[in-house]
Amino acid sequence: MKRIFLFIVTNLAVMLVINVTLRLLGVDRMLNESGGINFSNLLVMSMVIGFAGSIISLFMSKWSAKRMVGAQVIENPADPTERWLVDTVKRQALSAGIGMPEVAIYEAPDVNAFATGWNRNNALVAVSRGLLDNMSKDEAEAVLAHEVSHVANGDMITLALIQGVVNTFVVFFSKIIGHFVDRVILKNDGRNGPGIGAFVTEIAAQMVLGILASIIVMWFSRQREFRADAGGASLAGREKMIAALERLKMNHEQASLPKQMAASGISGGSAMGKLFMTHPPLDERIAALRAAR
Repeated sequence: MKRIFLFIVTNLAVMLVINVTLRLLGVDRMLNESGGINFSNLLVMSMVIGFAGSIISLFMSKWSAKRMVGAQVIENPADPTERWLVDTVKRQALSAGIGMPEVAIYEAPDVNAFATGWNRNNALVAVSRGLLDNMSKDEAEAVLAHEVSHVANGDMITLALIQGVVNTFVVFFSKIIGHFVDRVILKNDGRNGPGIGAFVTEIAAQMVLGILASIIVMWFSRQREFRADAGGASLAGREKMIAALERLKMNHEQASLPKQMAASGISGGSAMGKLFMTHPPLDERIAALRAAR
């Protein structure tokens, strides 16, 4: 789950910085037209802020992920396990028709893995030490195939586009709410532009709307997981993929990843309810693979 949650958090932070910067530069004044809102200008600005946040997050995804979990990229395999990891990902990447991703290991006892990167030919596949210690090679091969499938399917790019659209509406409506509070409730005449009340309200509205809008992103994320499972089954074998998910189910209660990175590893799961889950329940994923022909 690390990949997705980190992407969303970075995205929200970038949007906030851009929003504050534009306000300090006086861009918000462009939205005032005869005491009202210039909706055309607002929509354009919302798209700039929204897509800038998602695109910057996309380009930062690999760099951020490495530092968040302390992943060490395997430059020169130091032992048979590292050699096997690199060779397996290389073989799967070739089969999937993508460039060779960087392969990394991060120190954590839980069974997990993730893939991230801004395009199919510049990605990162990382596995936890716990995965290497607790999974058989067949199971680990299936997990790697699942992550390589995420890369081959362009899931990070898809997520960035979806997040950009969602961001646009979040910024658009938060500014409308801020304008309403500023003019109707706080009675600001707008002669000197939006007041501090509008700014505070916009930020609060962005946070609330951003959380609600994440439901849409999470839904798309869950659908992509089913597709990555199918891709993993194609690359490594259906029985290996099912066995890997069964193993993950056994280790589901283990979760030593930093909270900021708890949304893109293969094991998934969420305490906030199904609407905010980045991954479908493991039982559903296993059932989908068993039902596939």
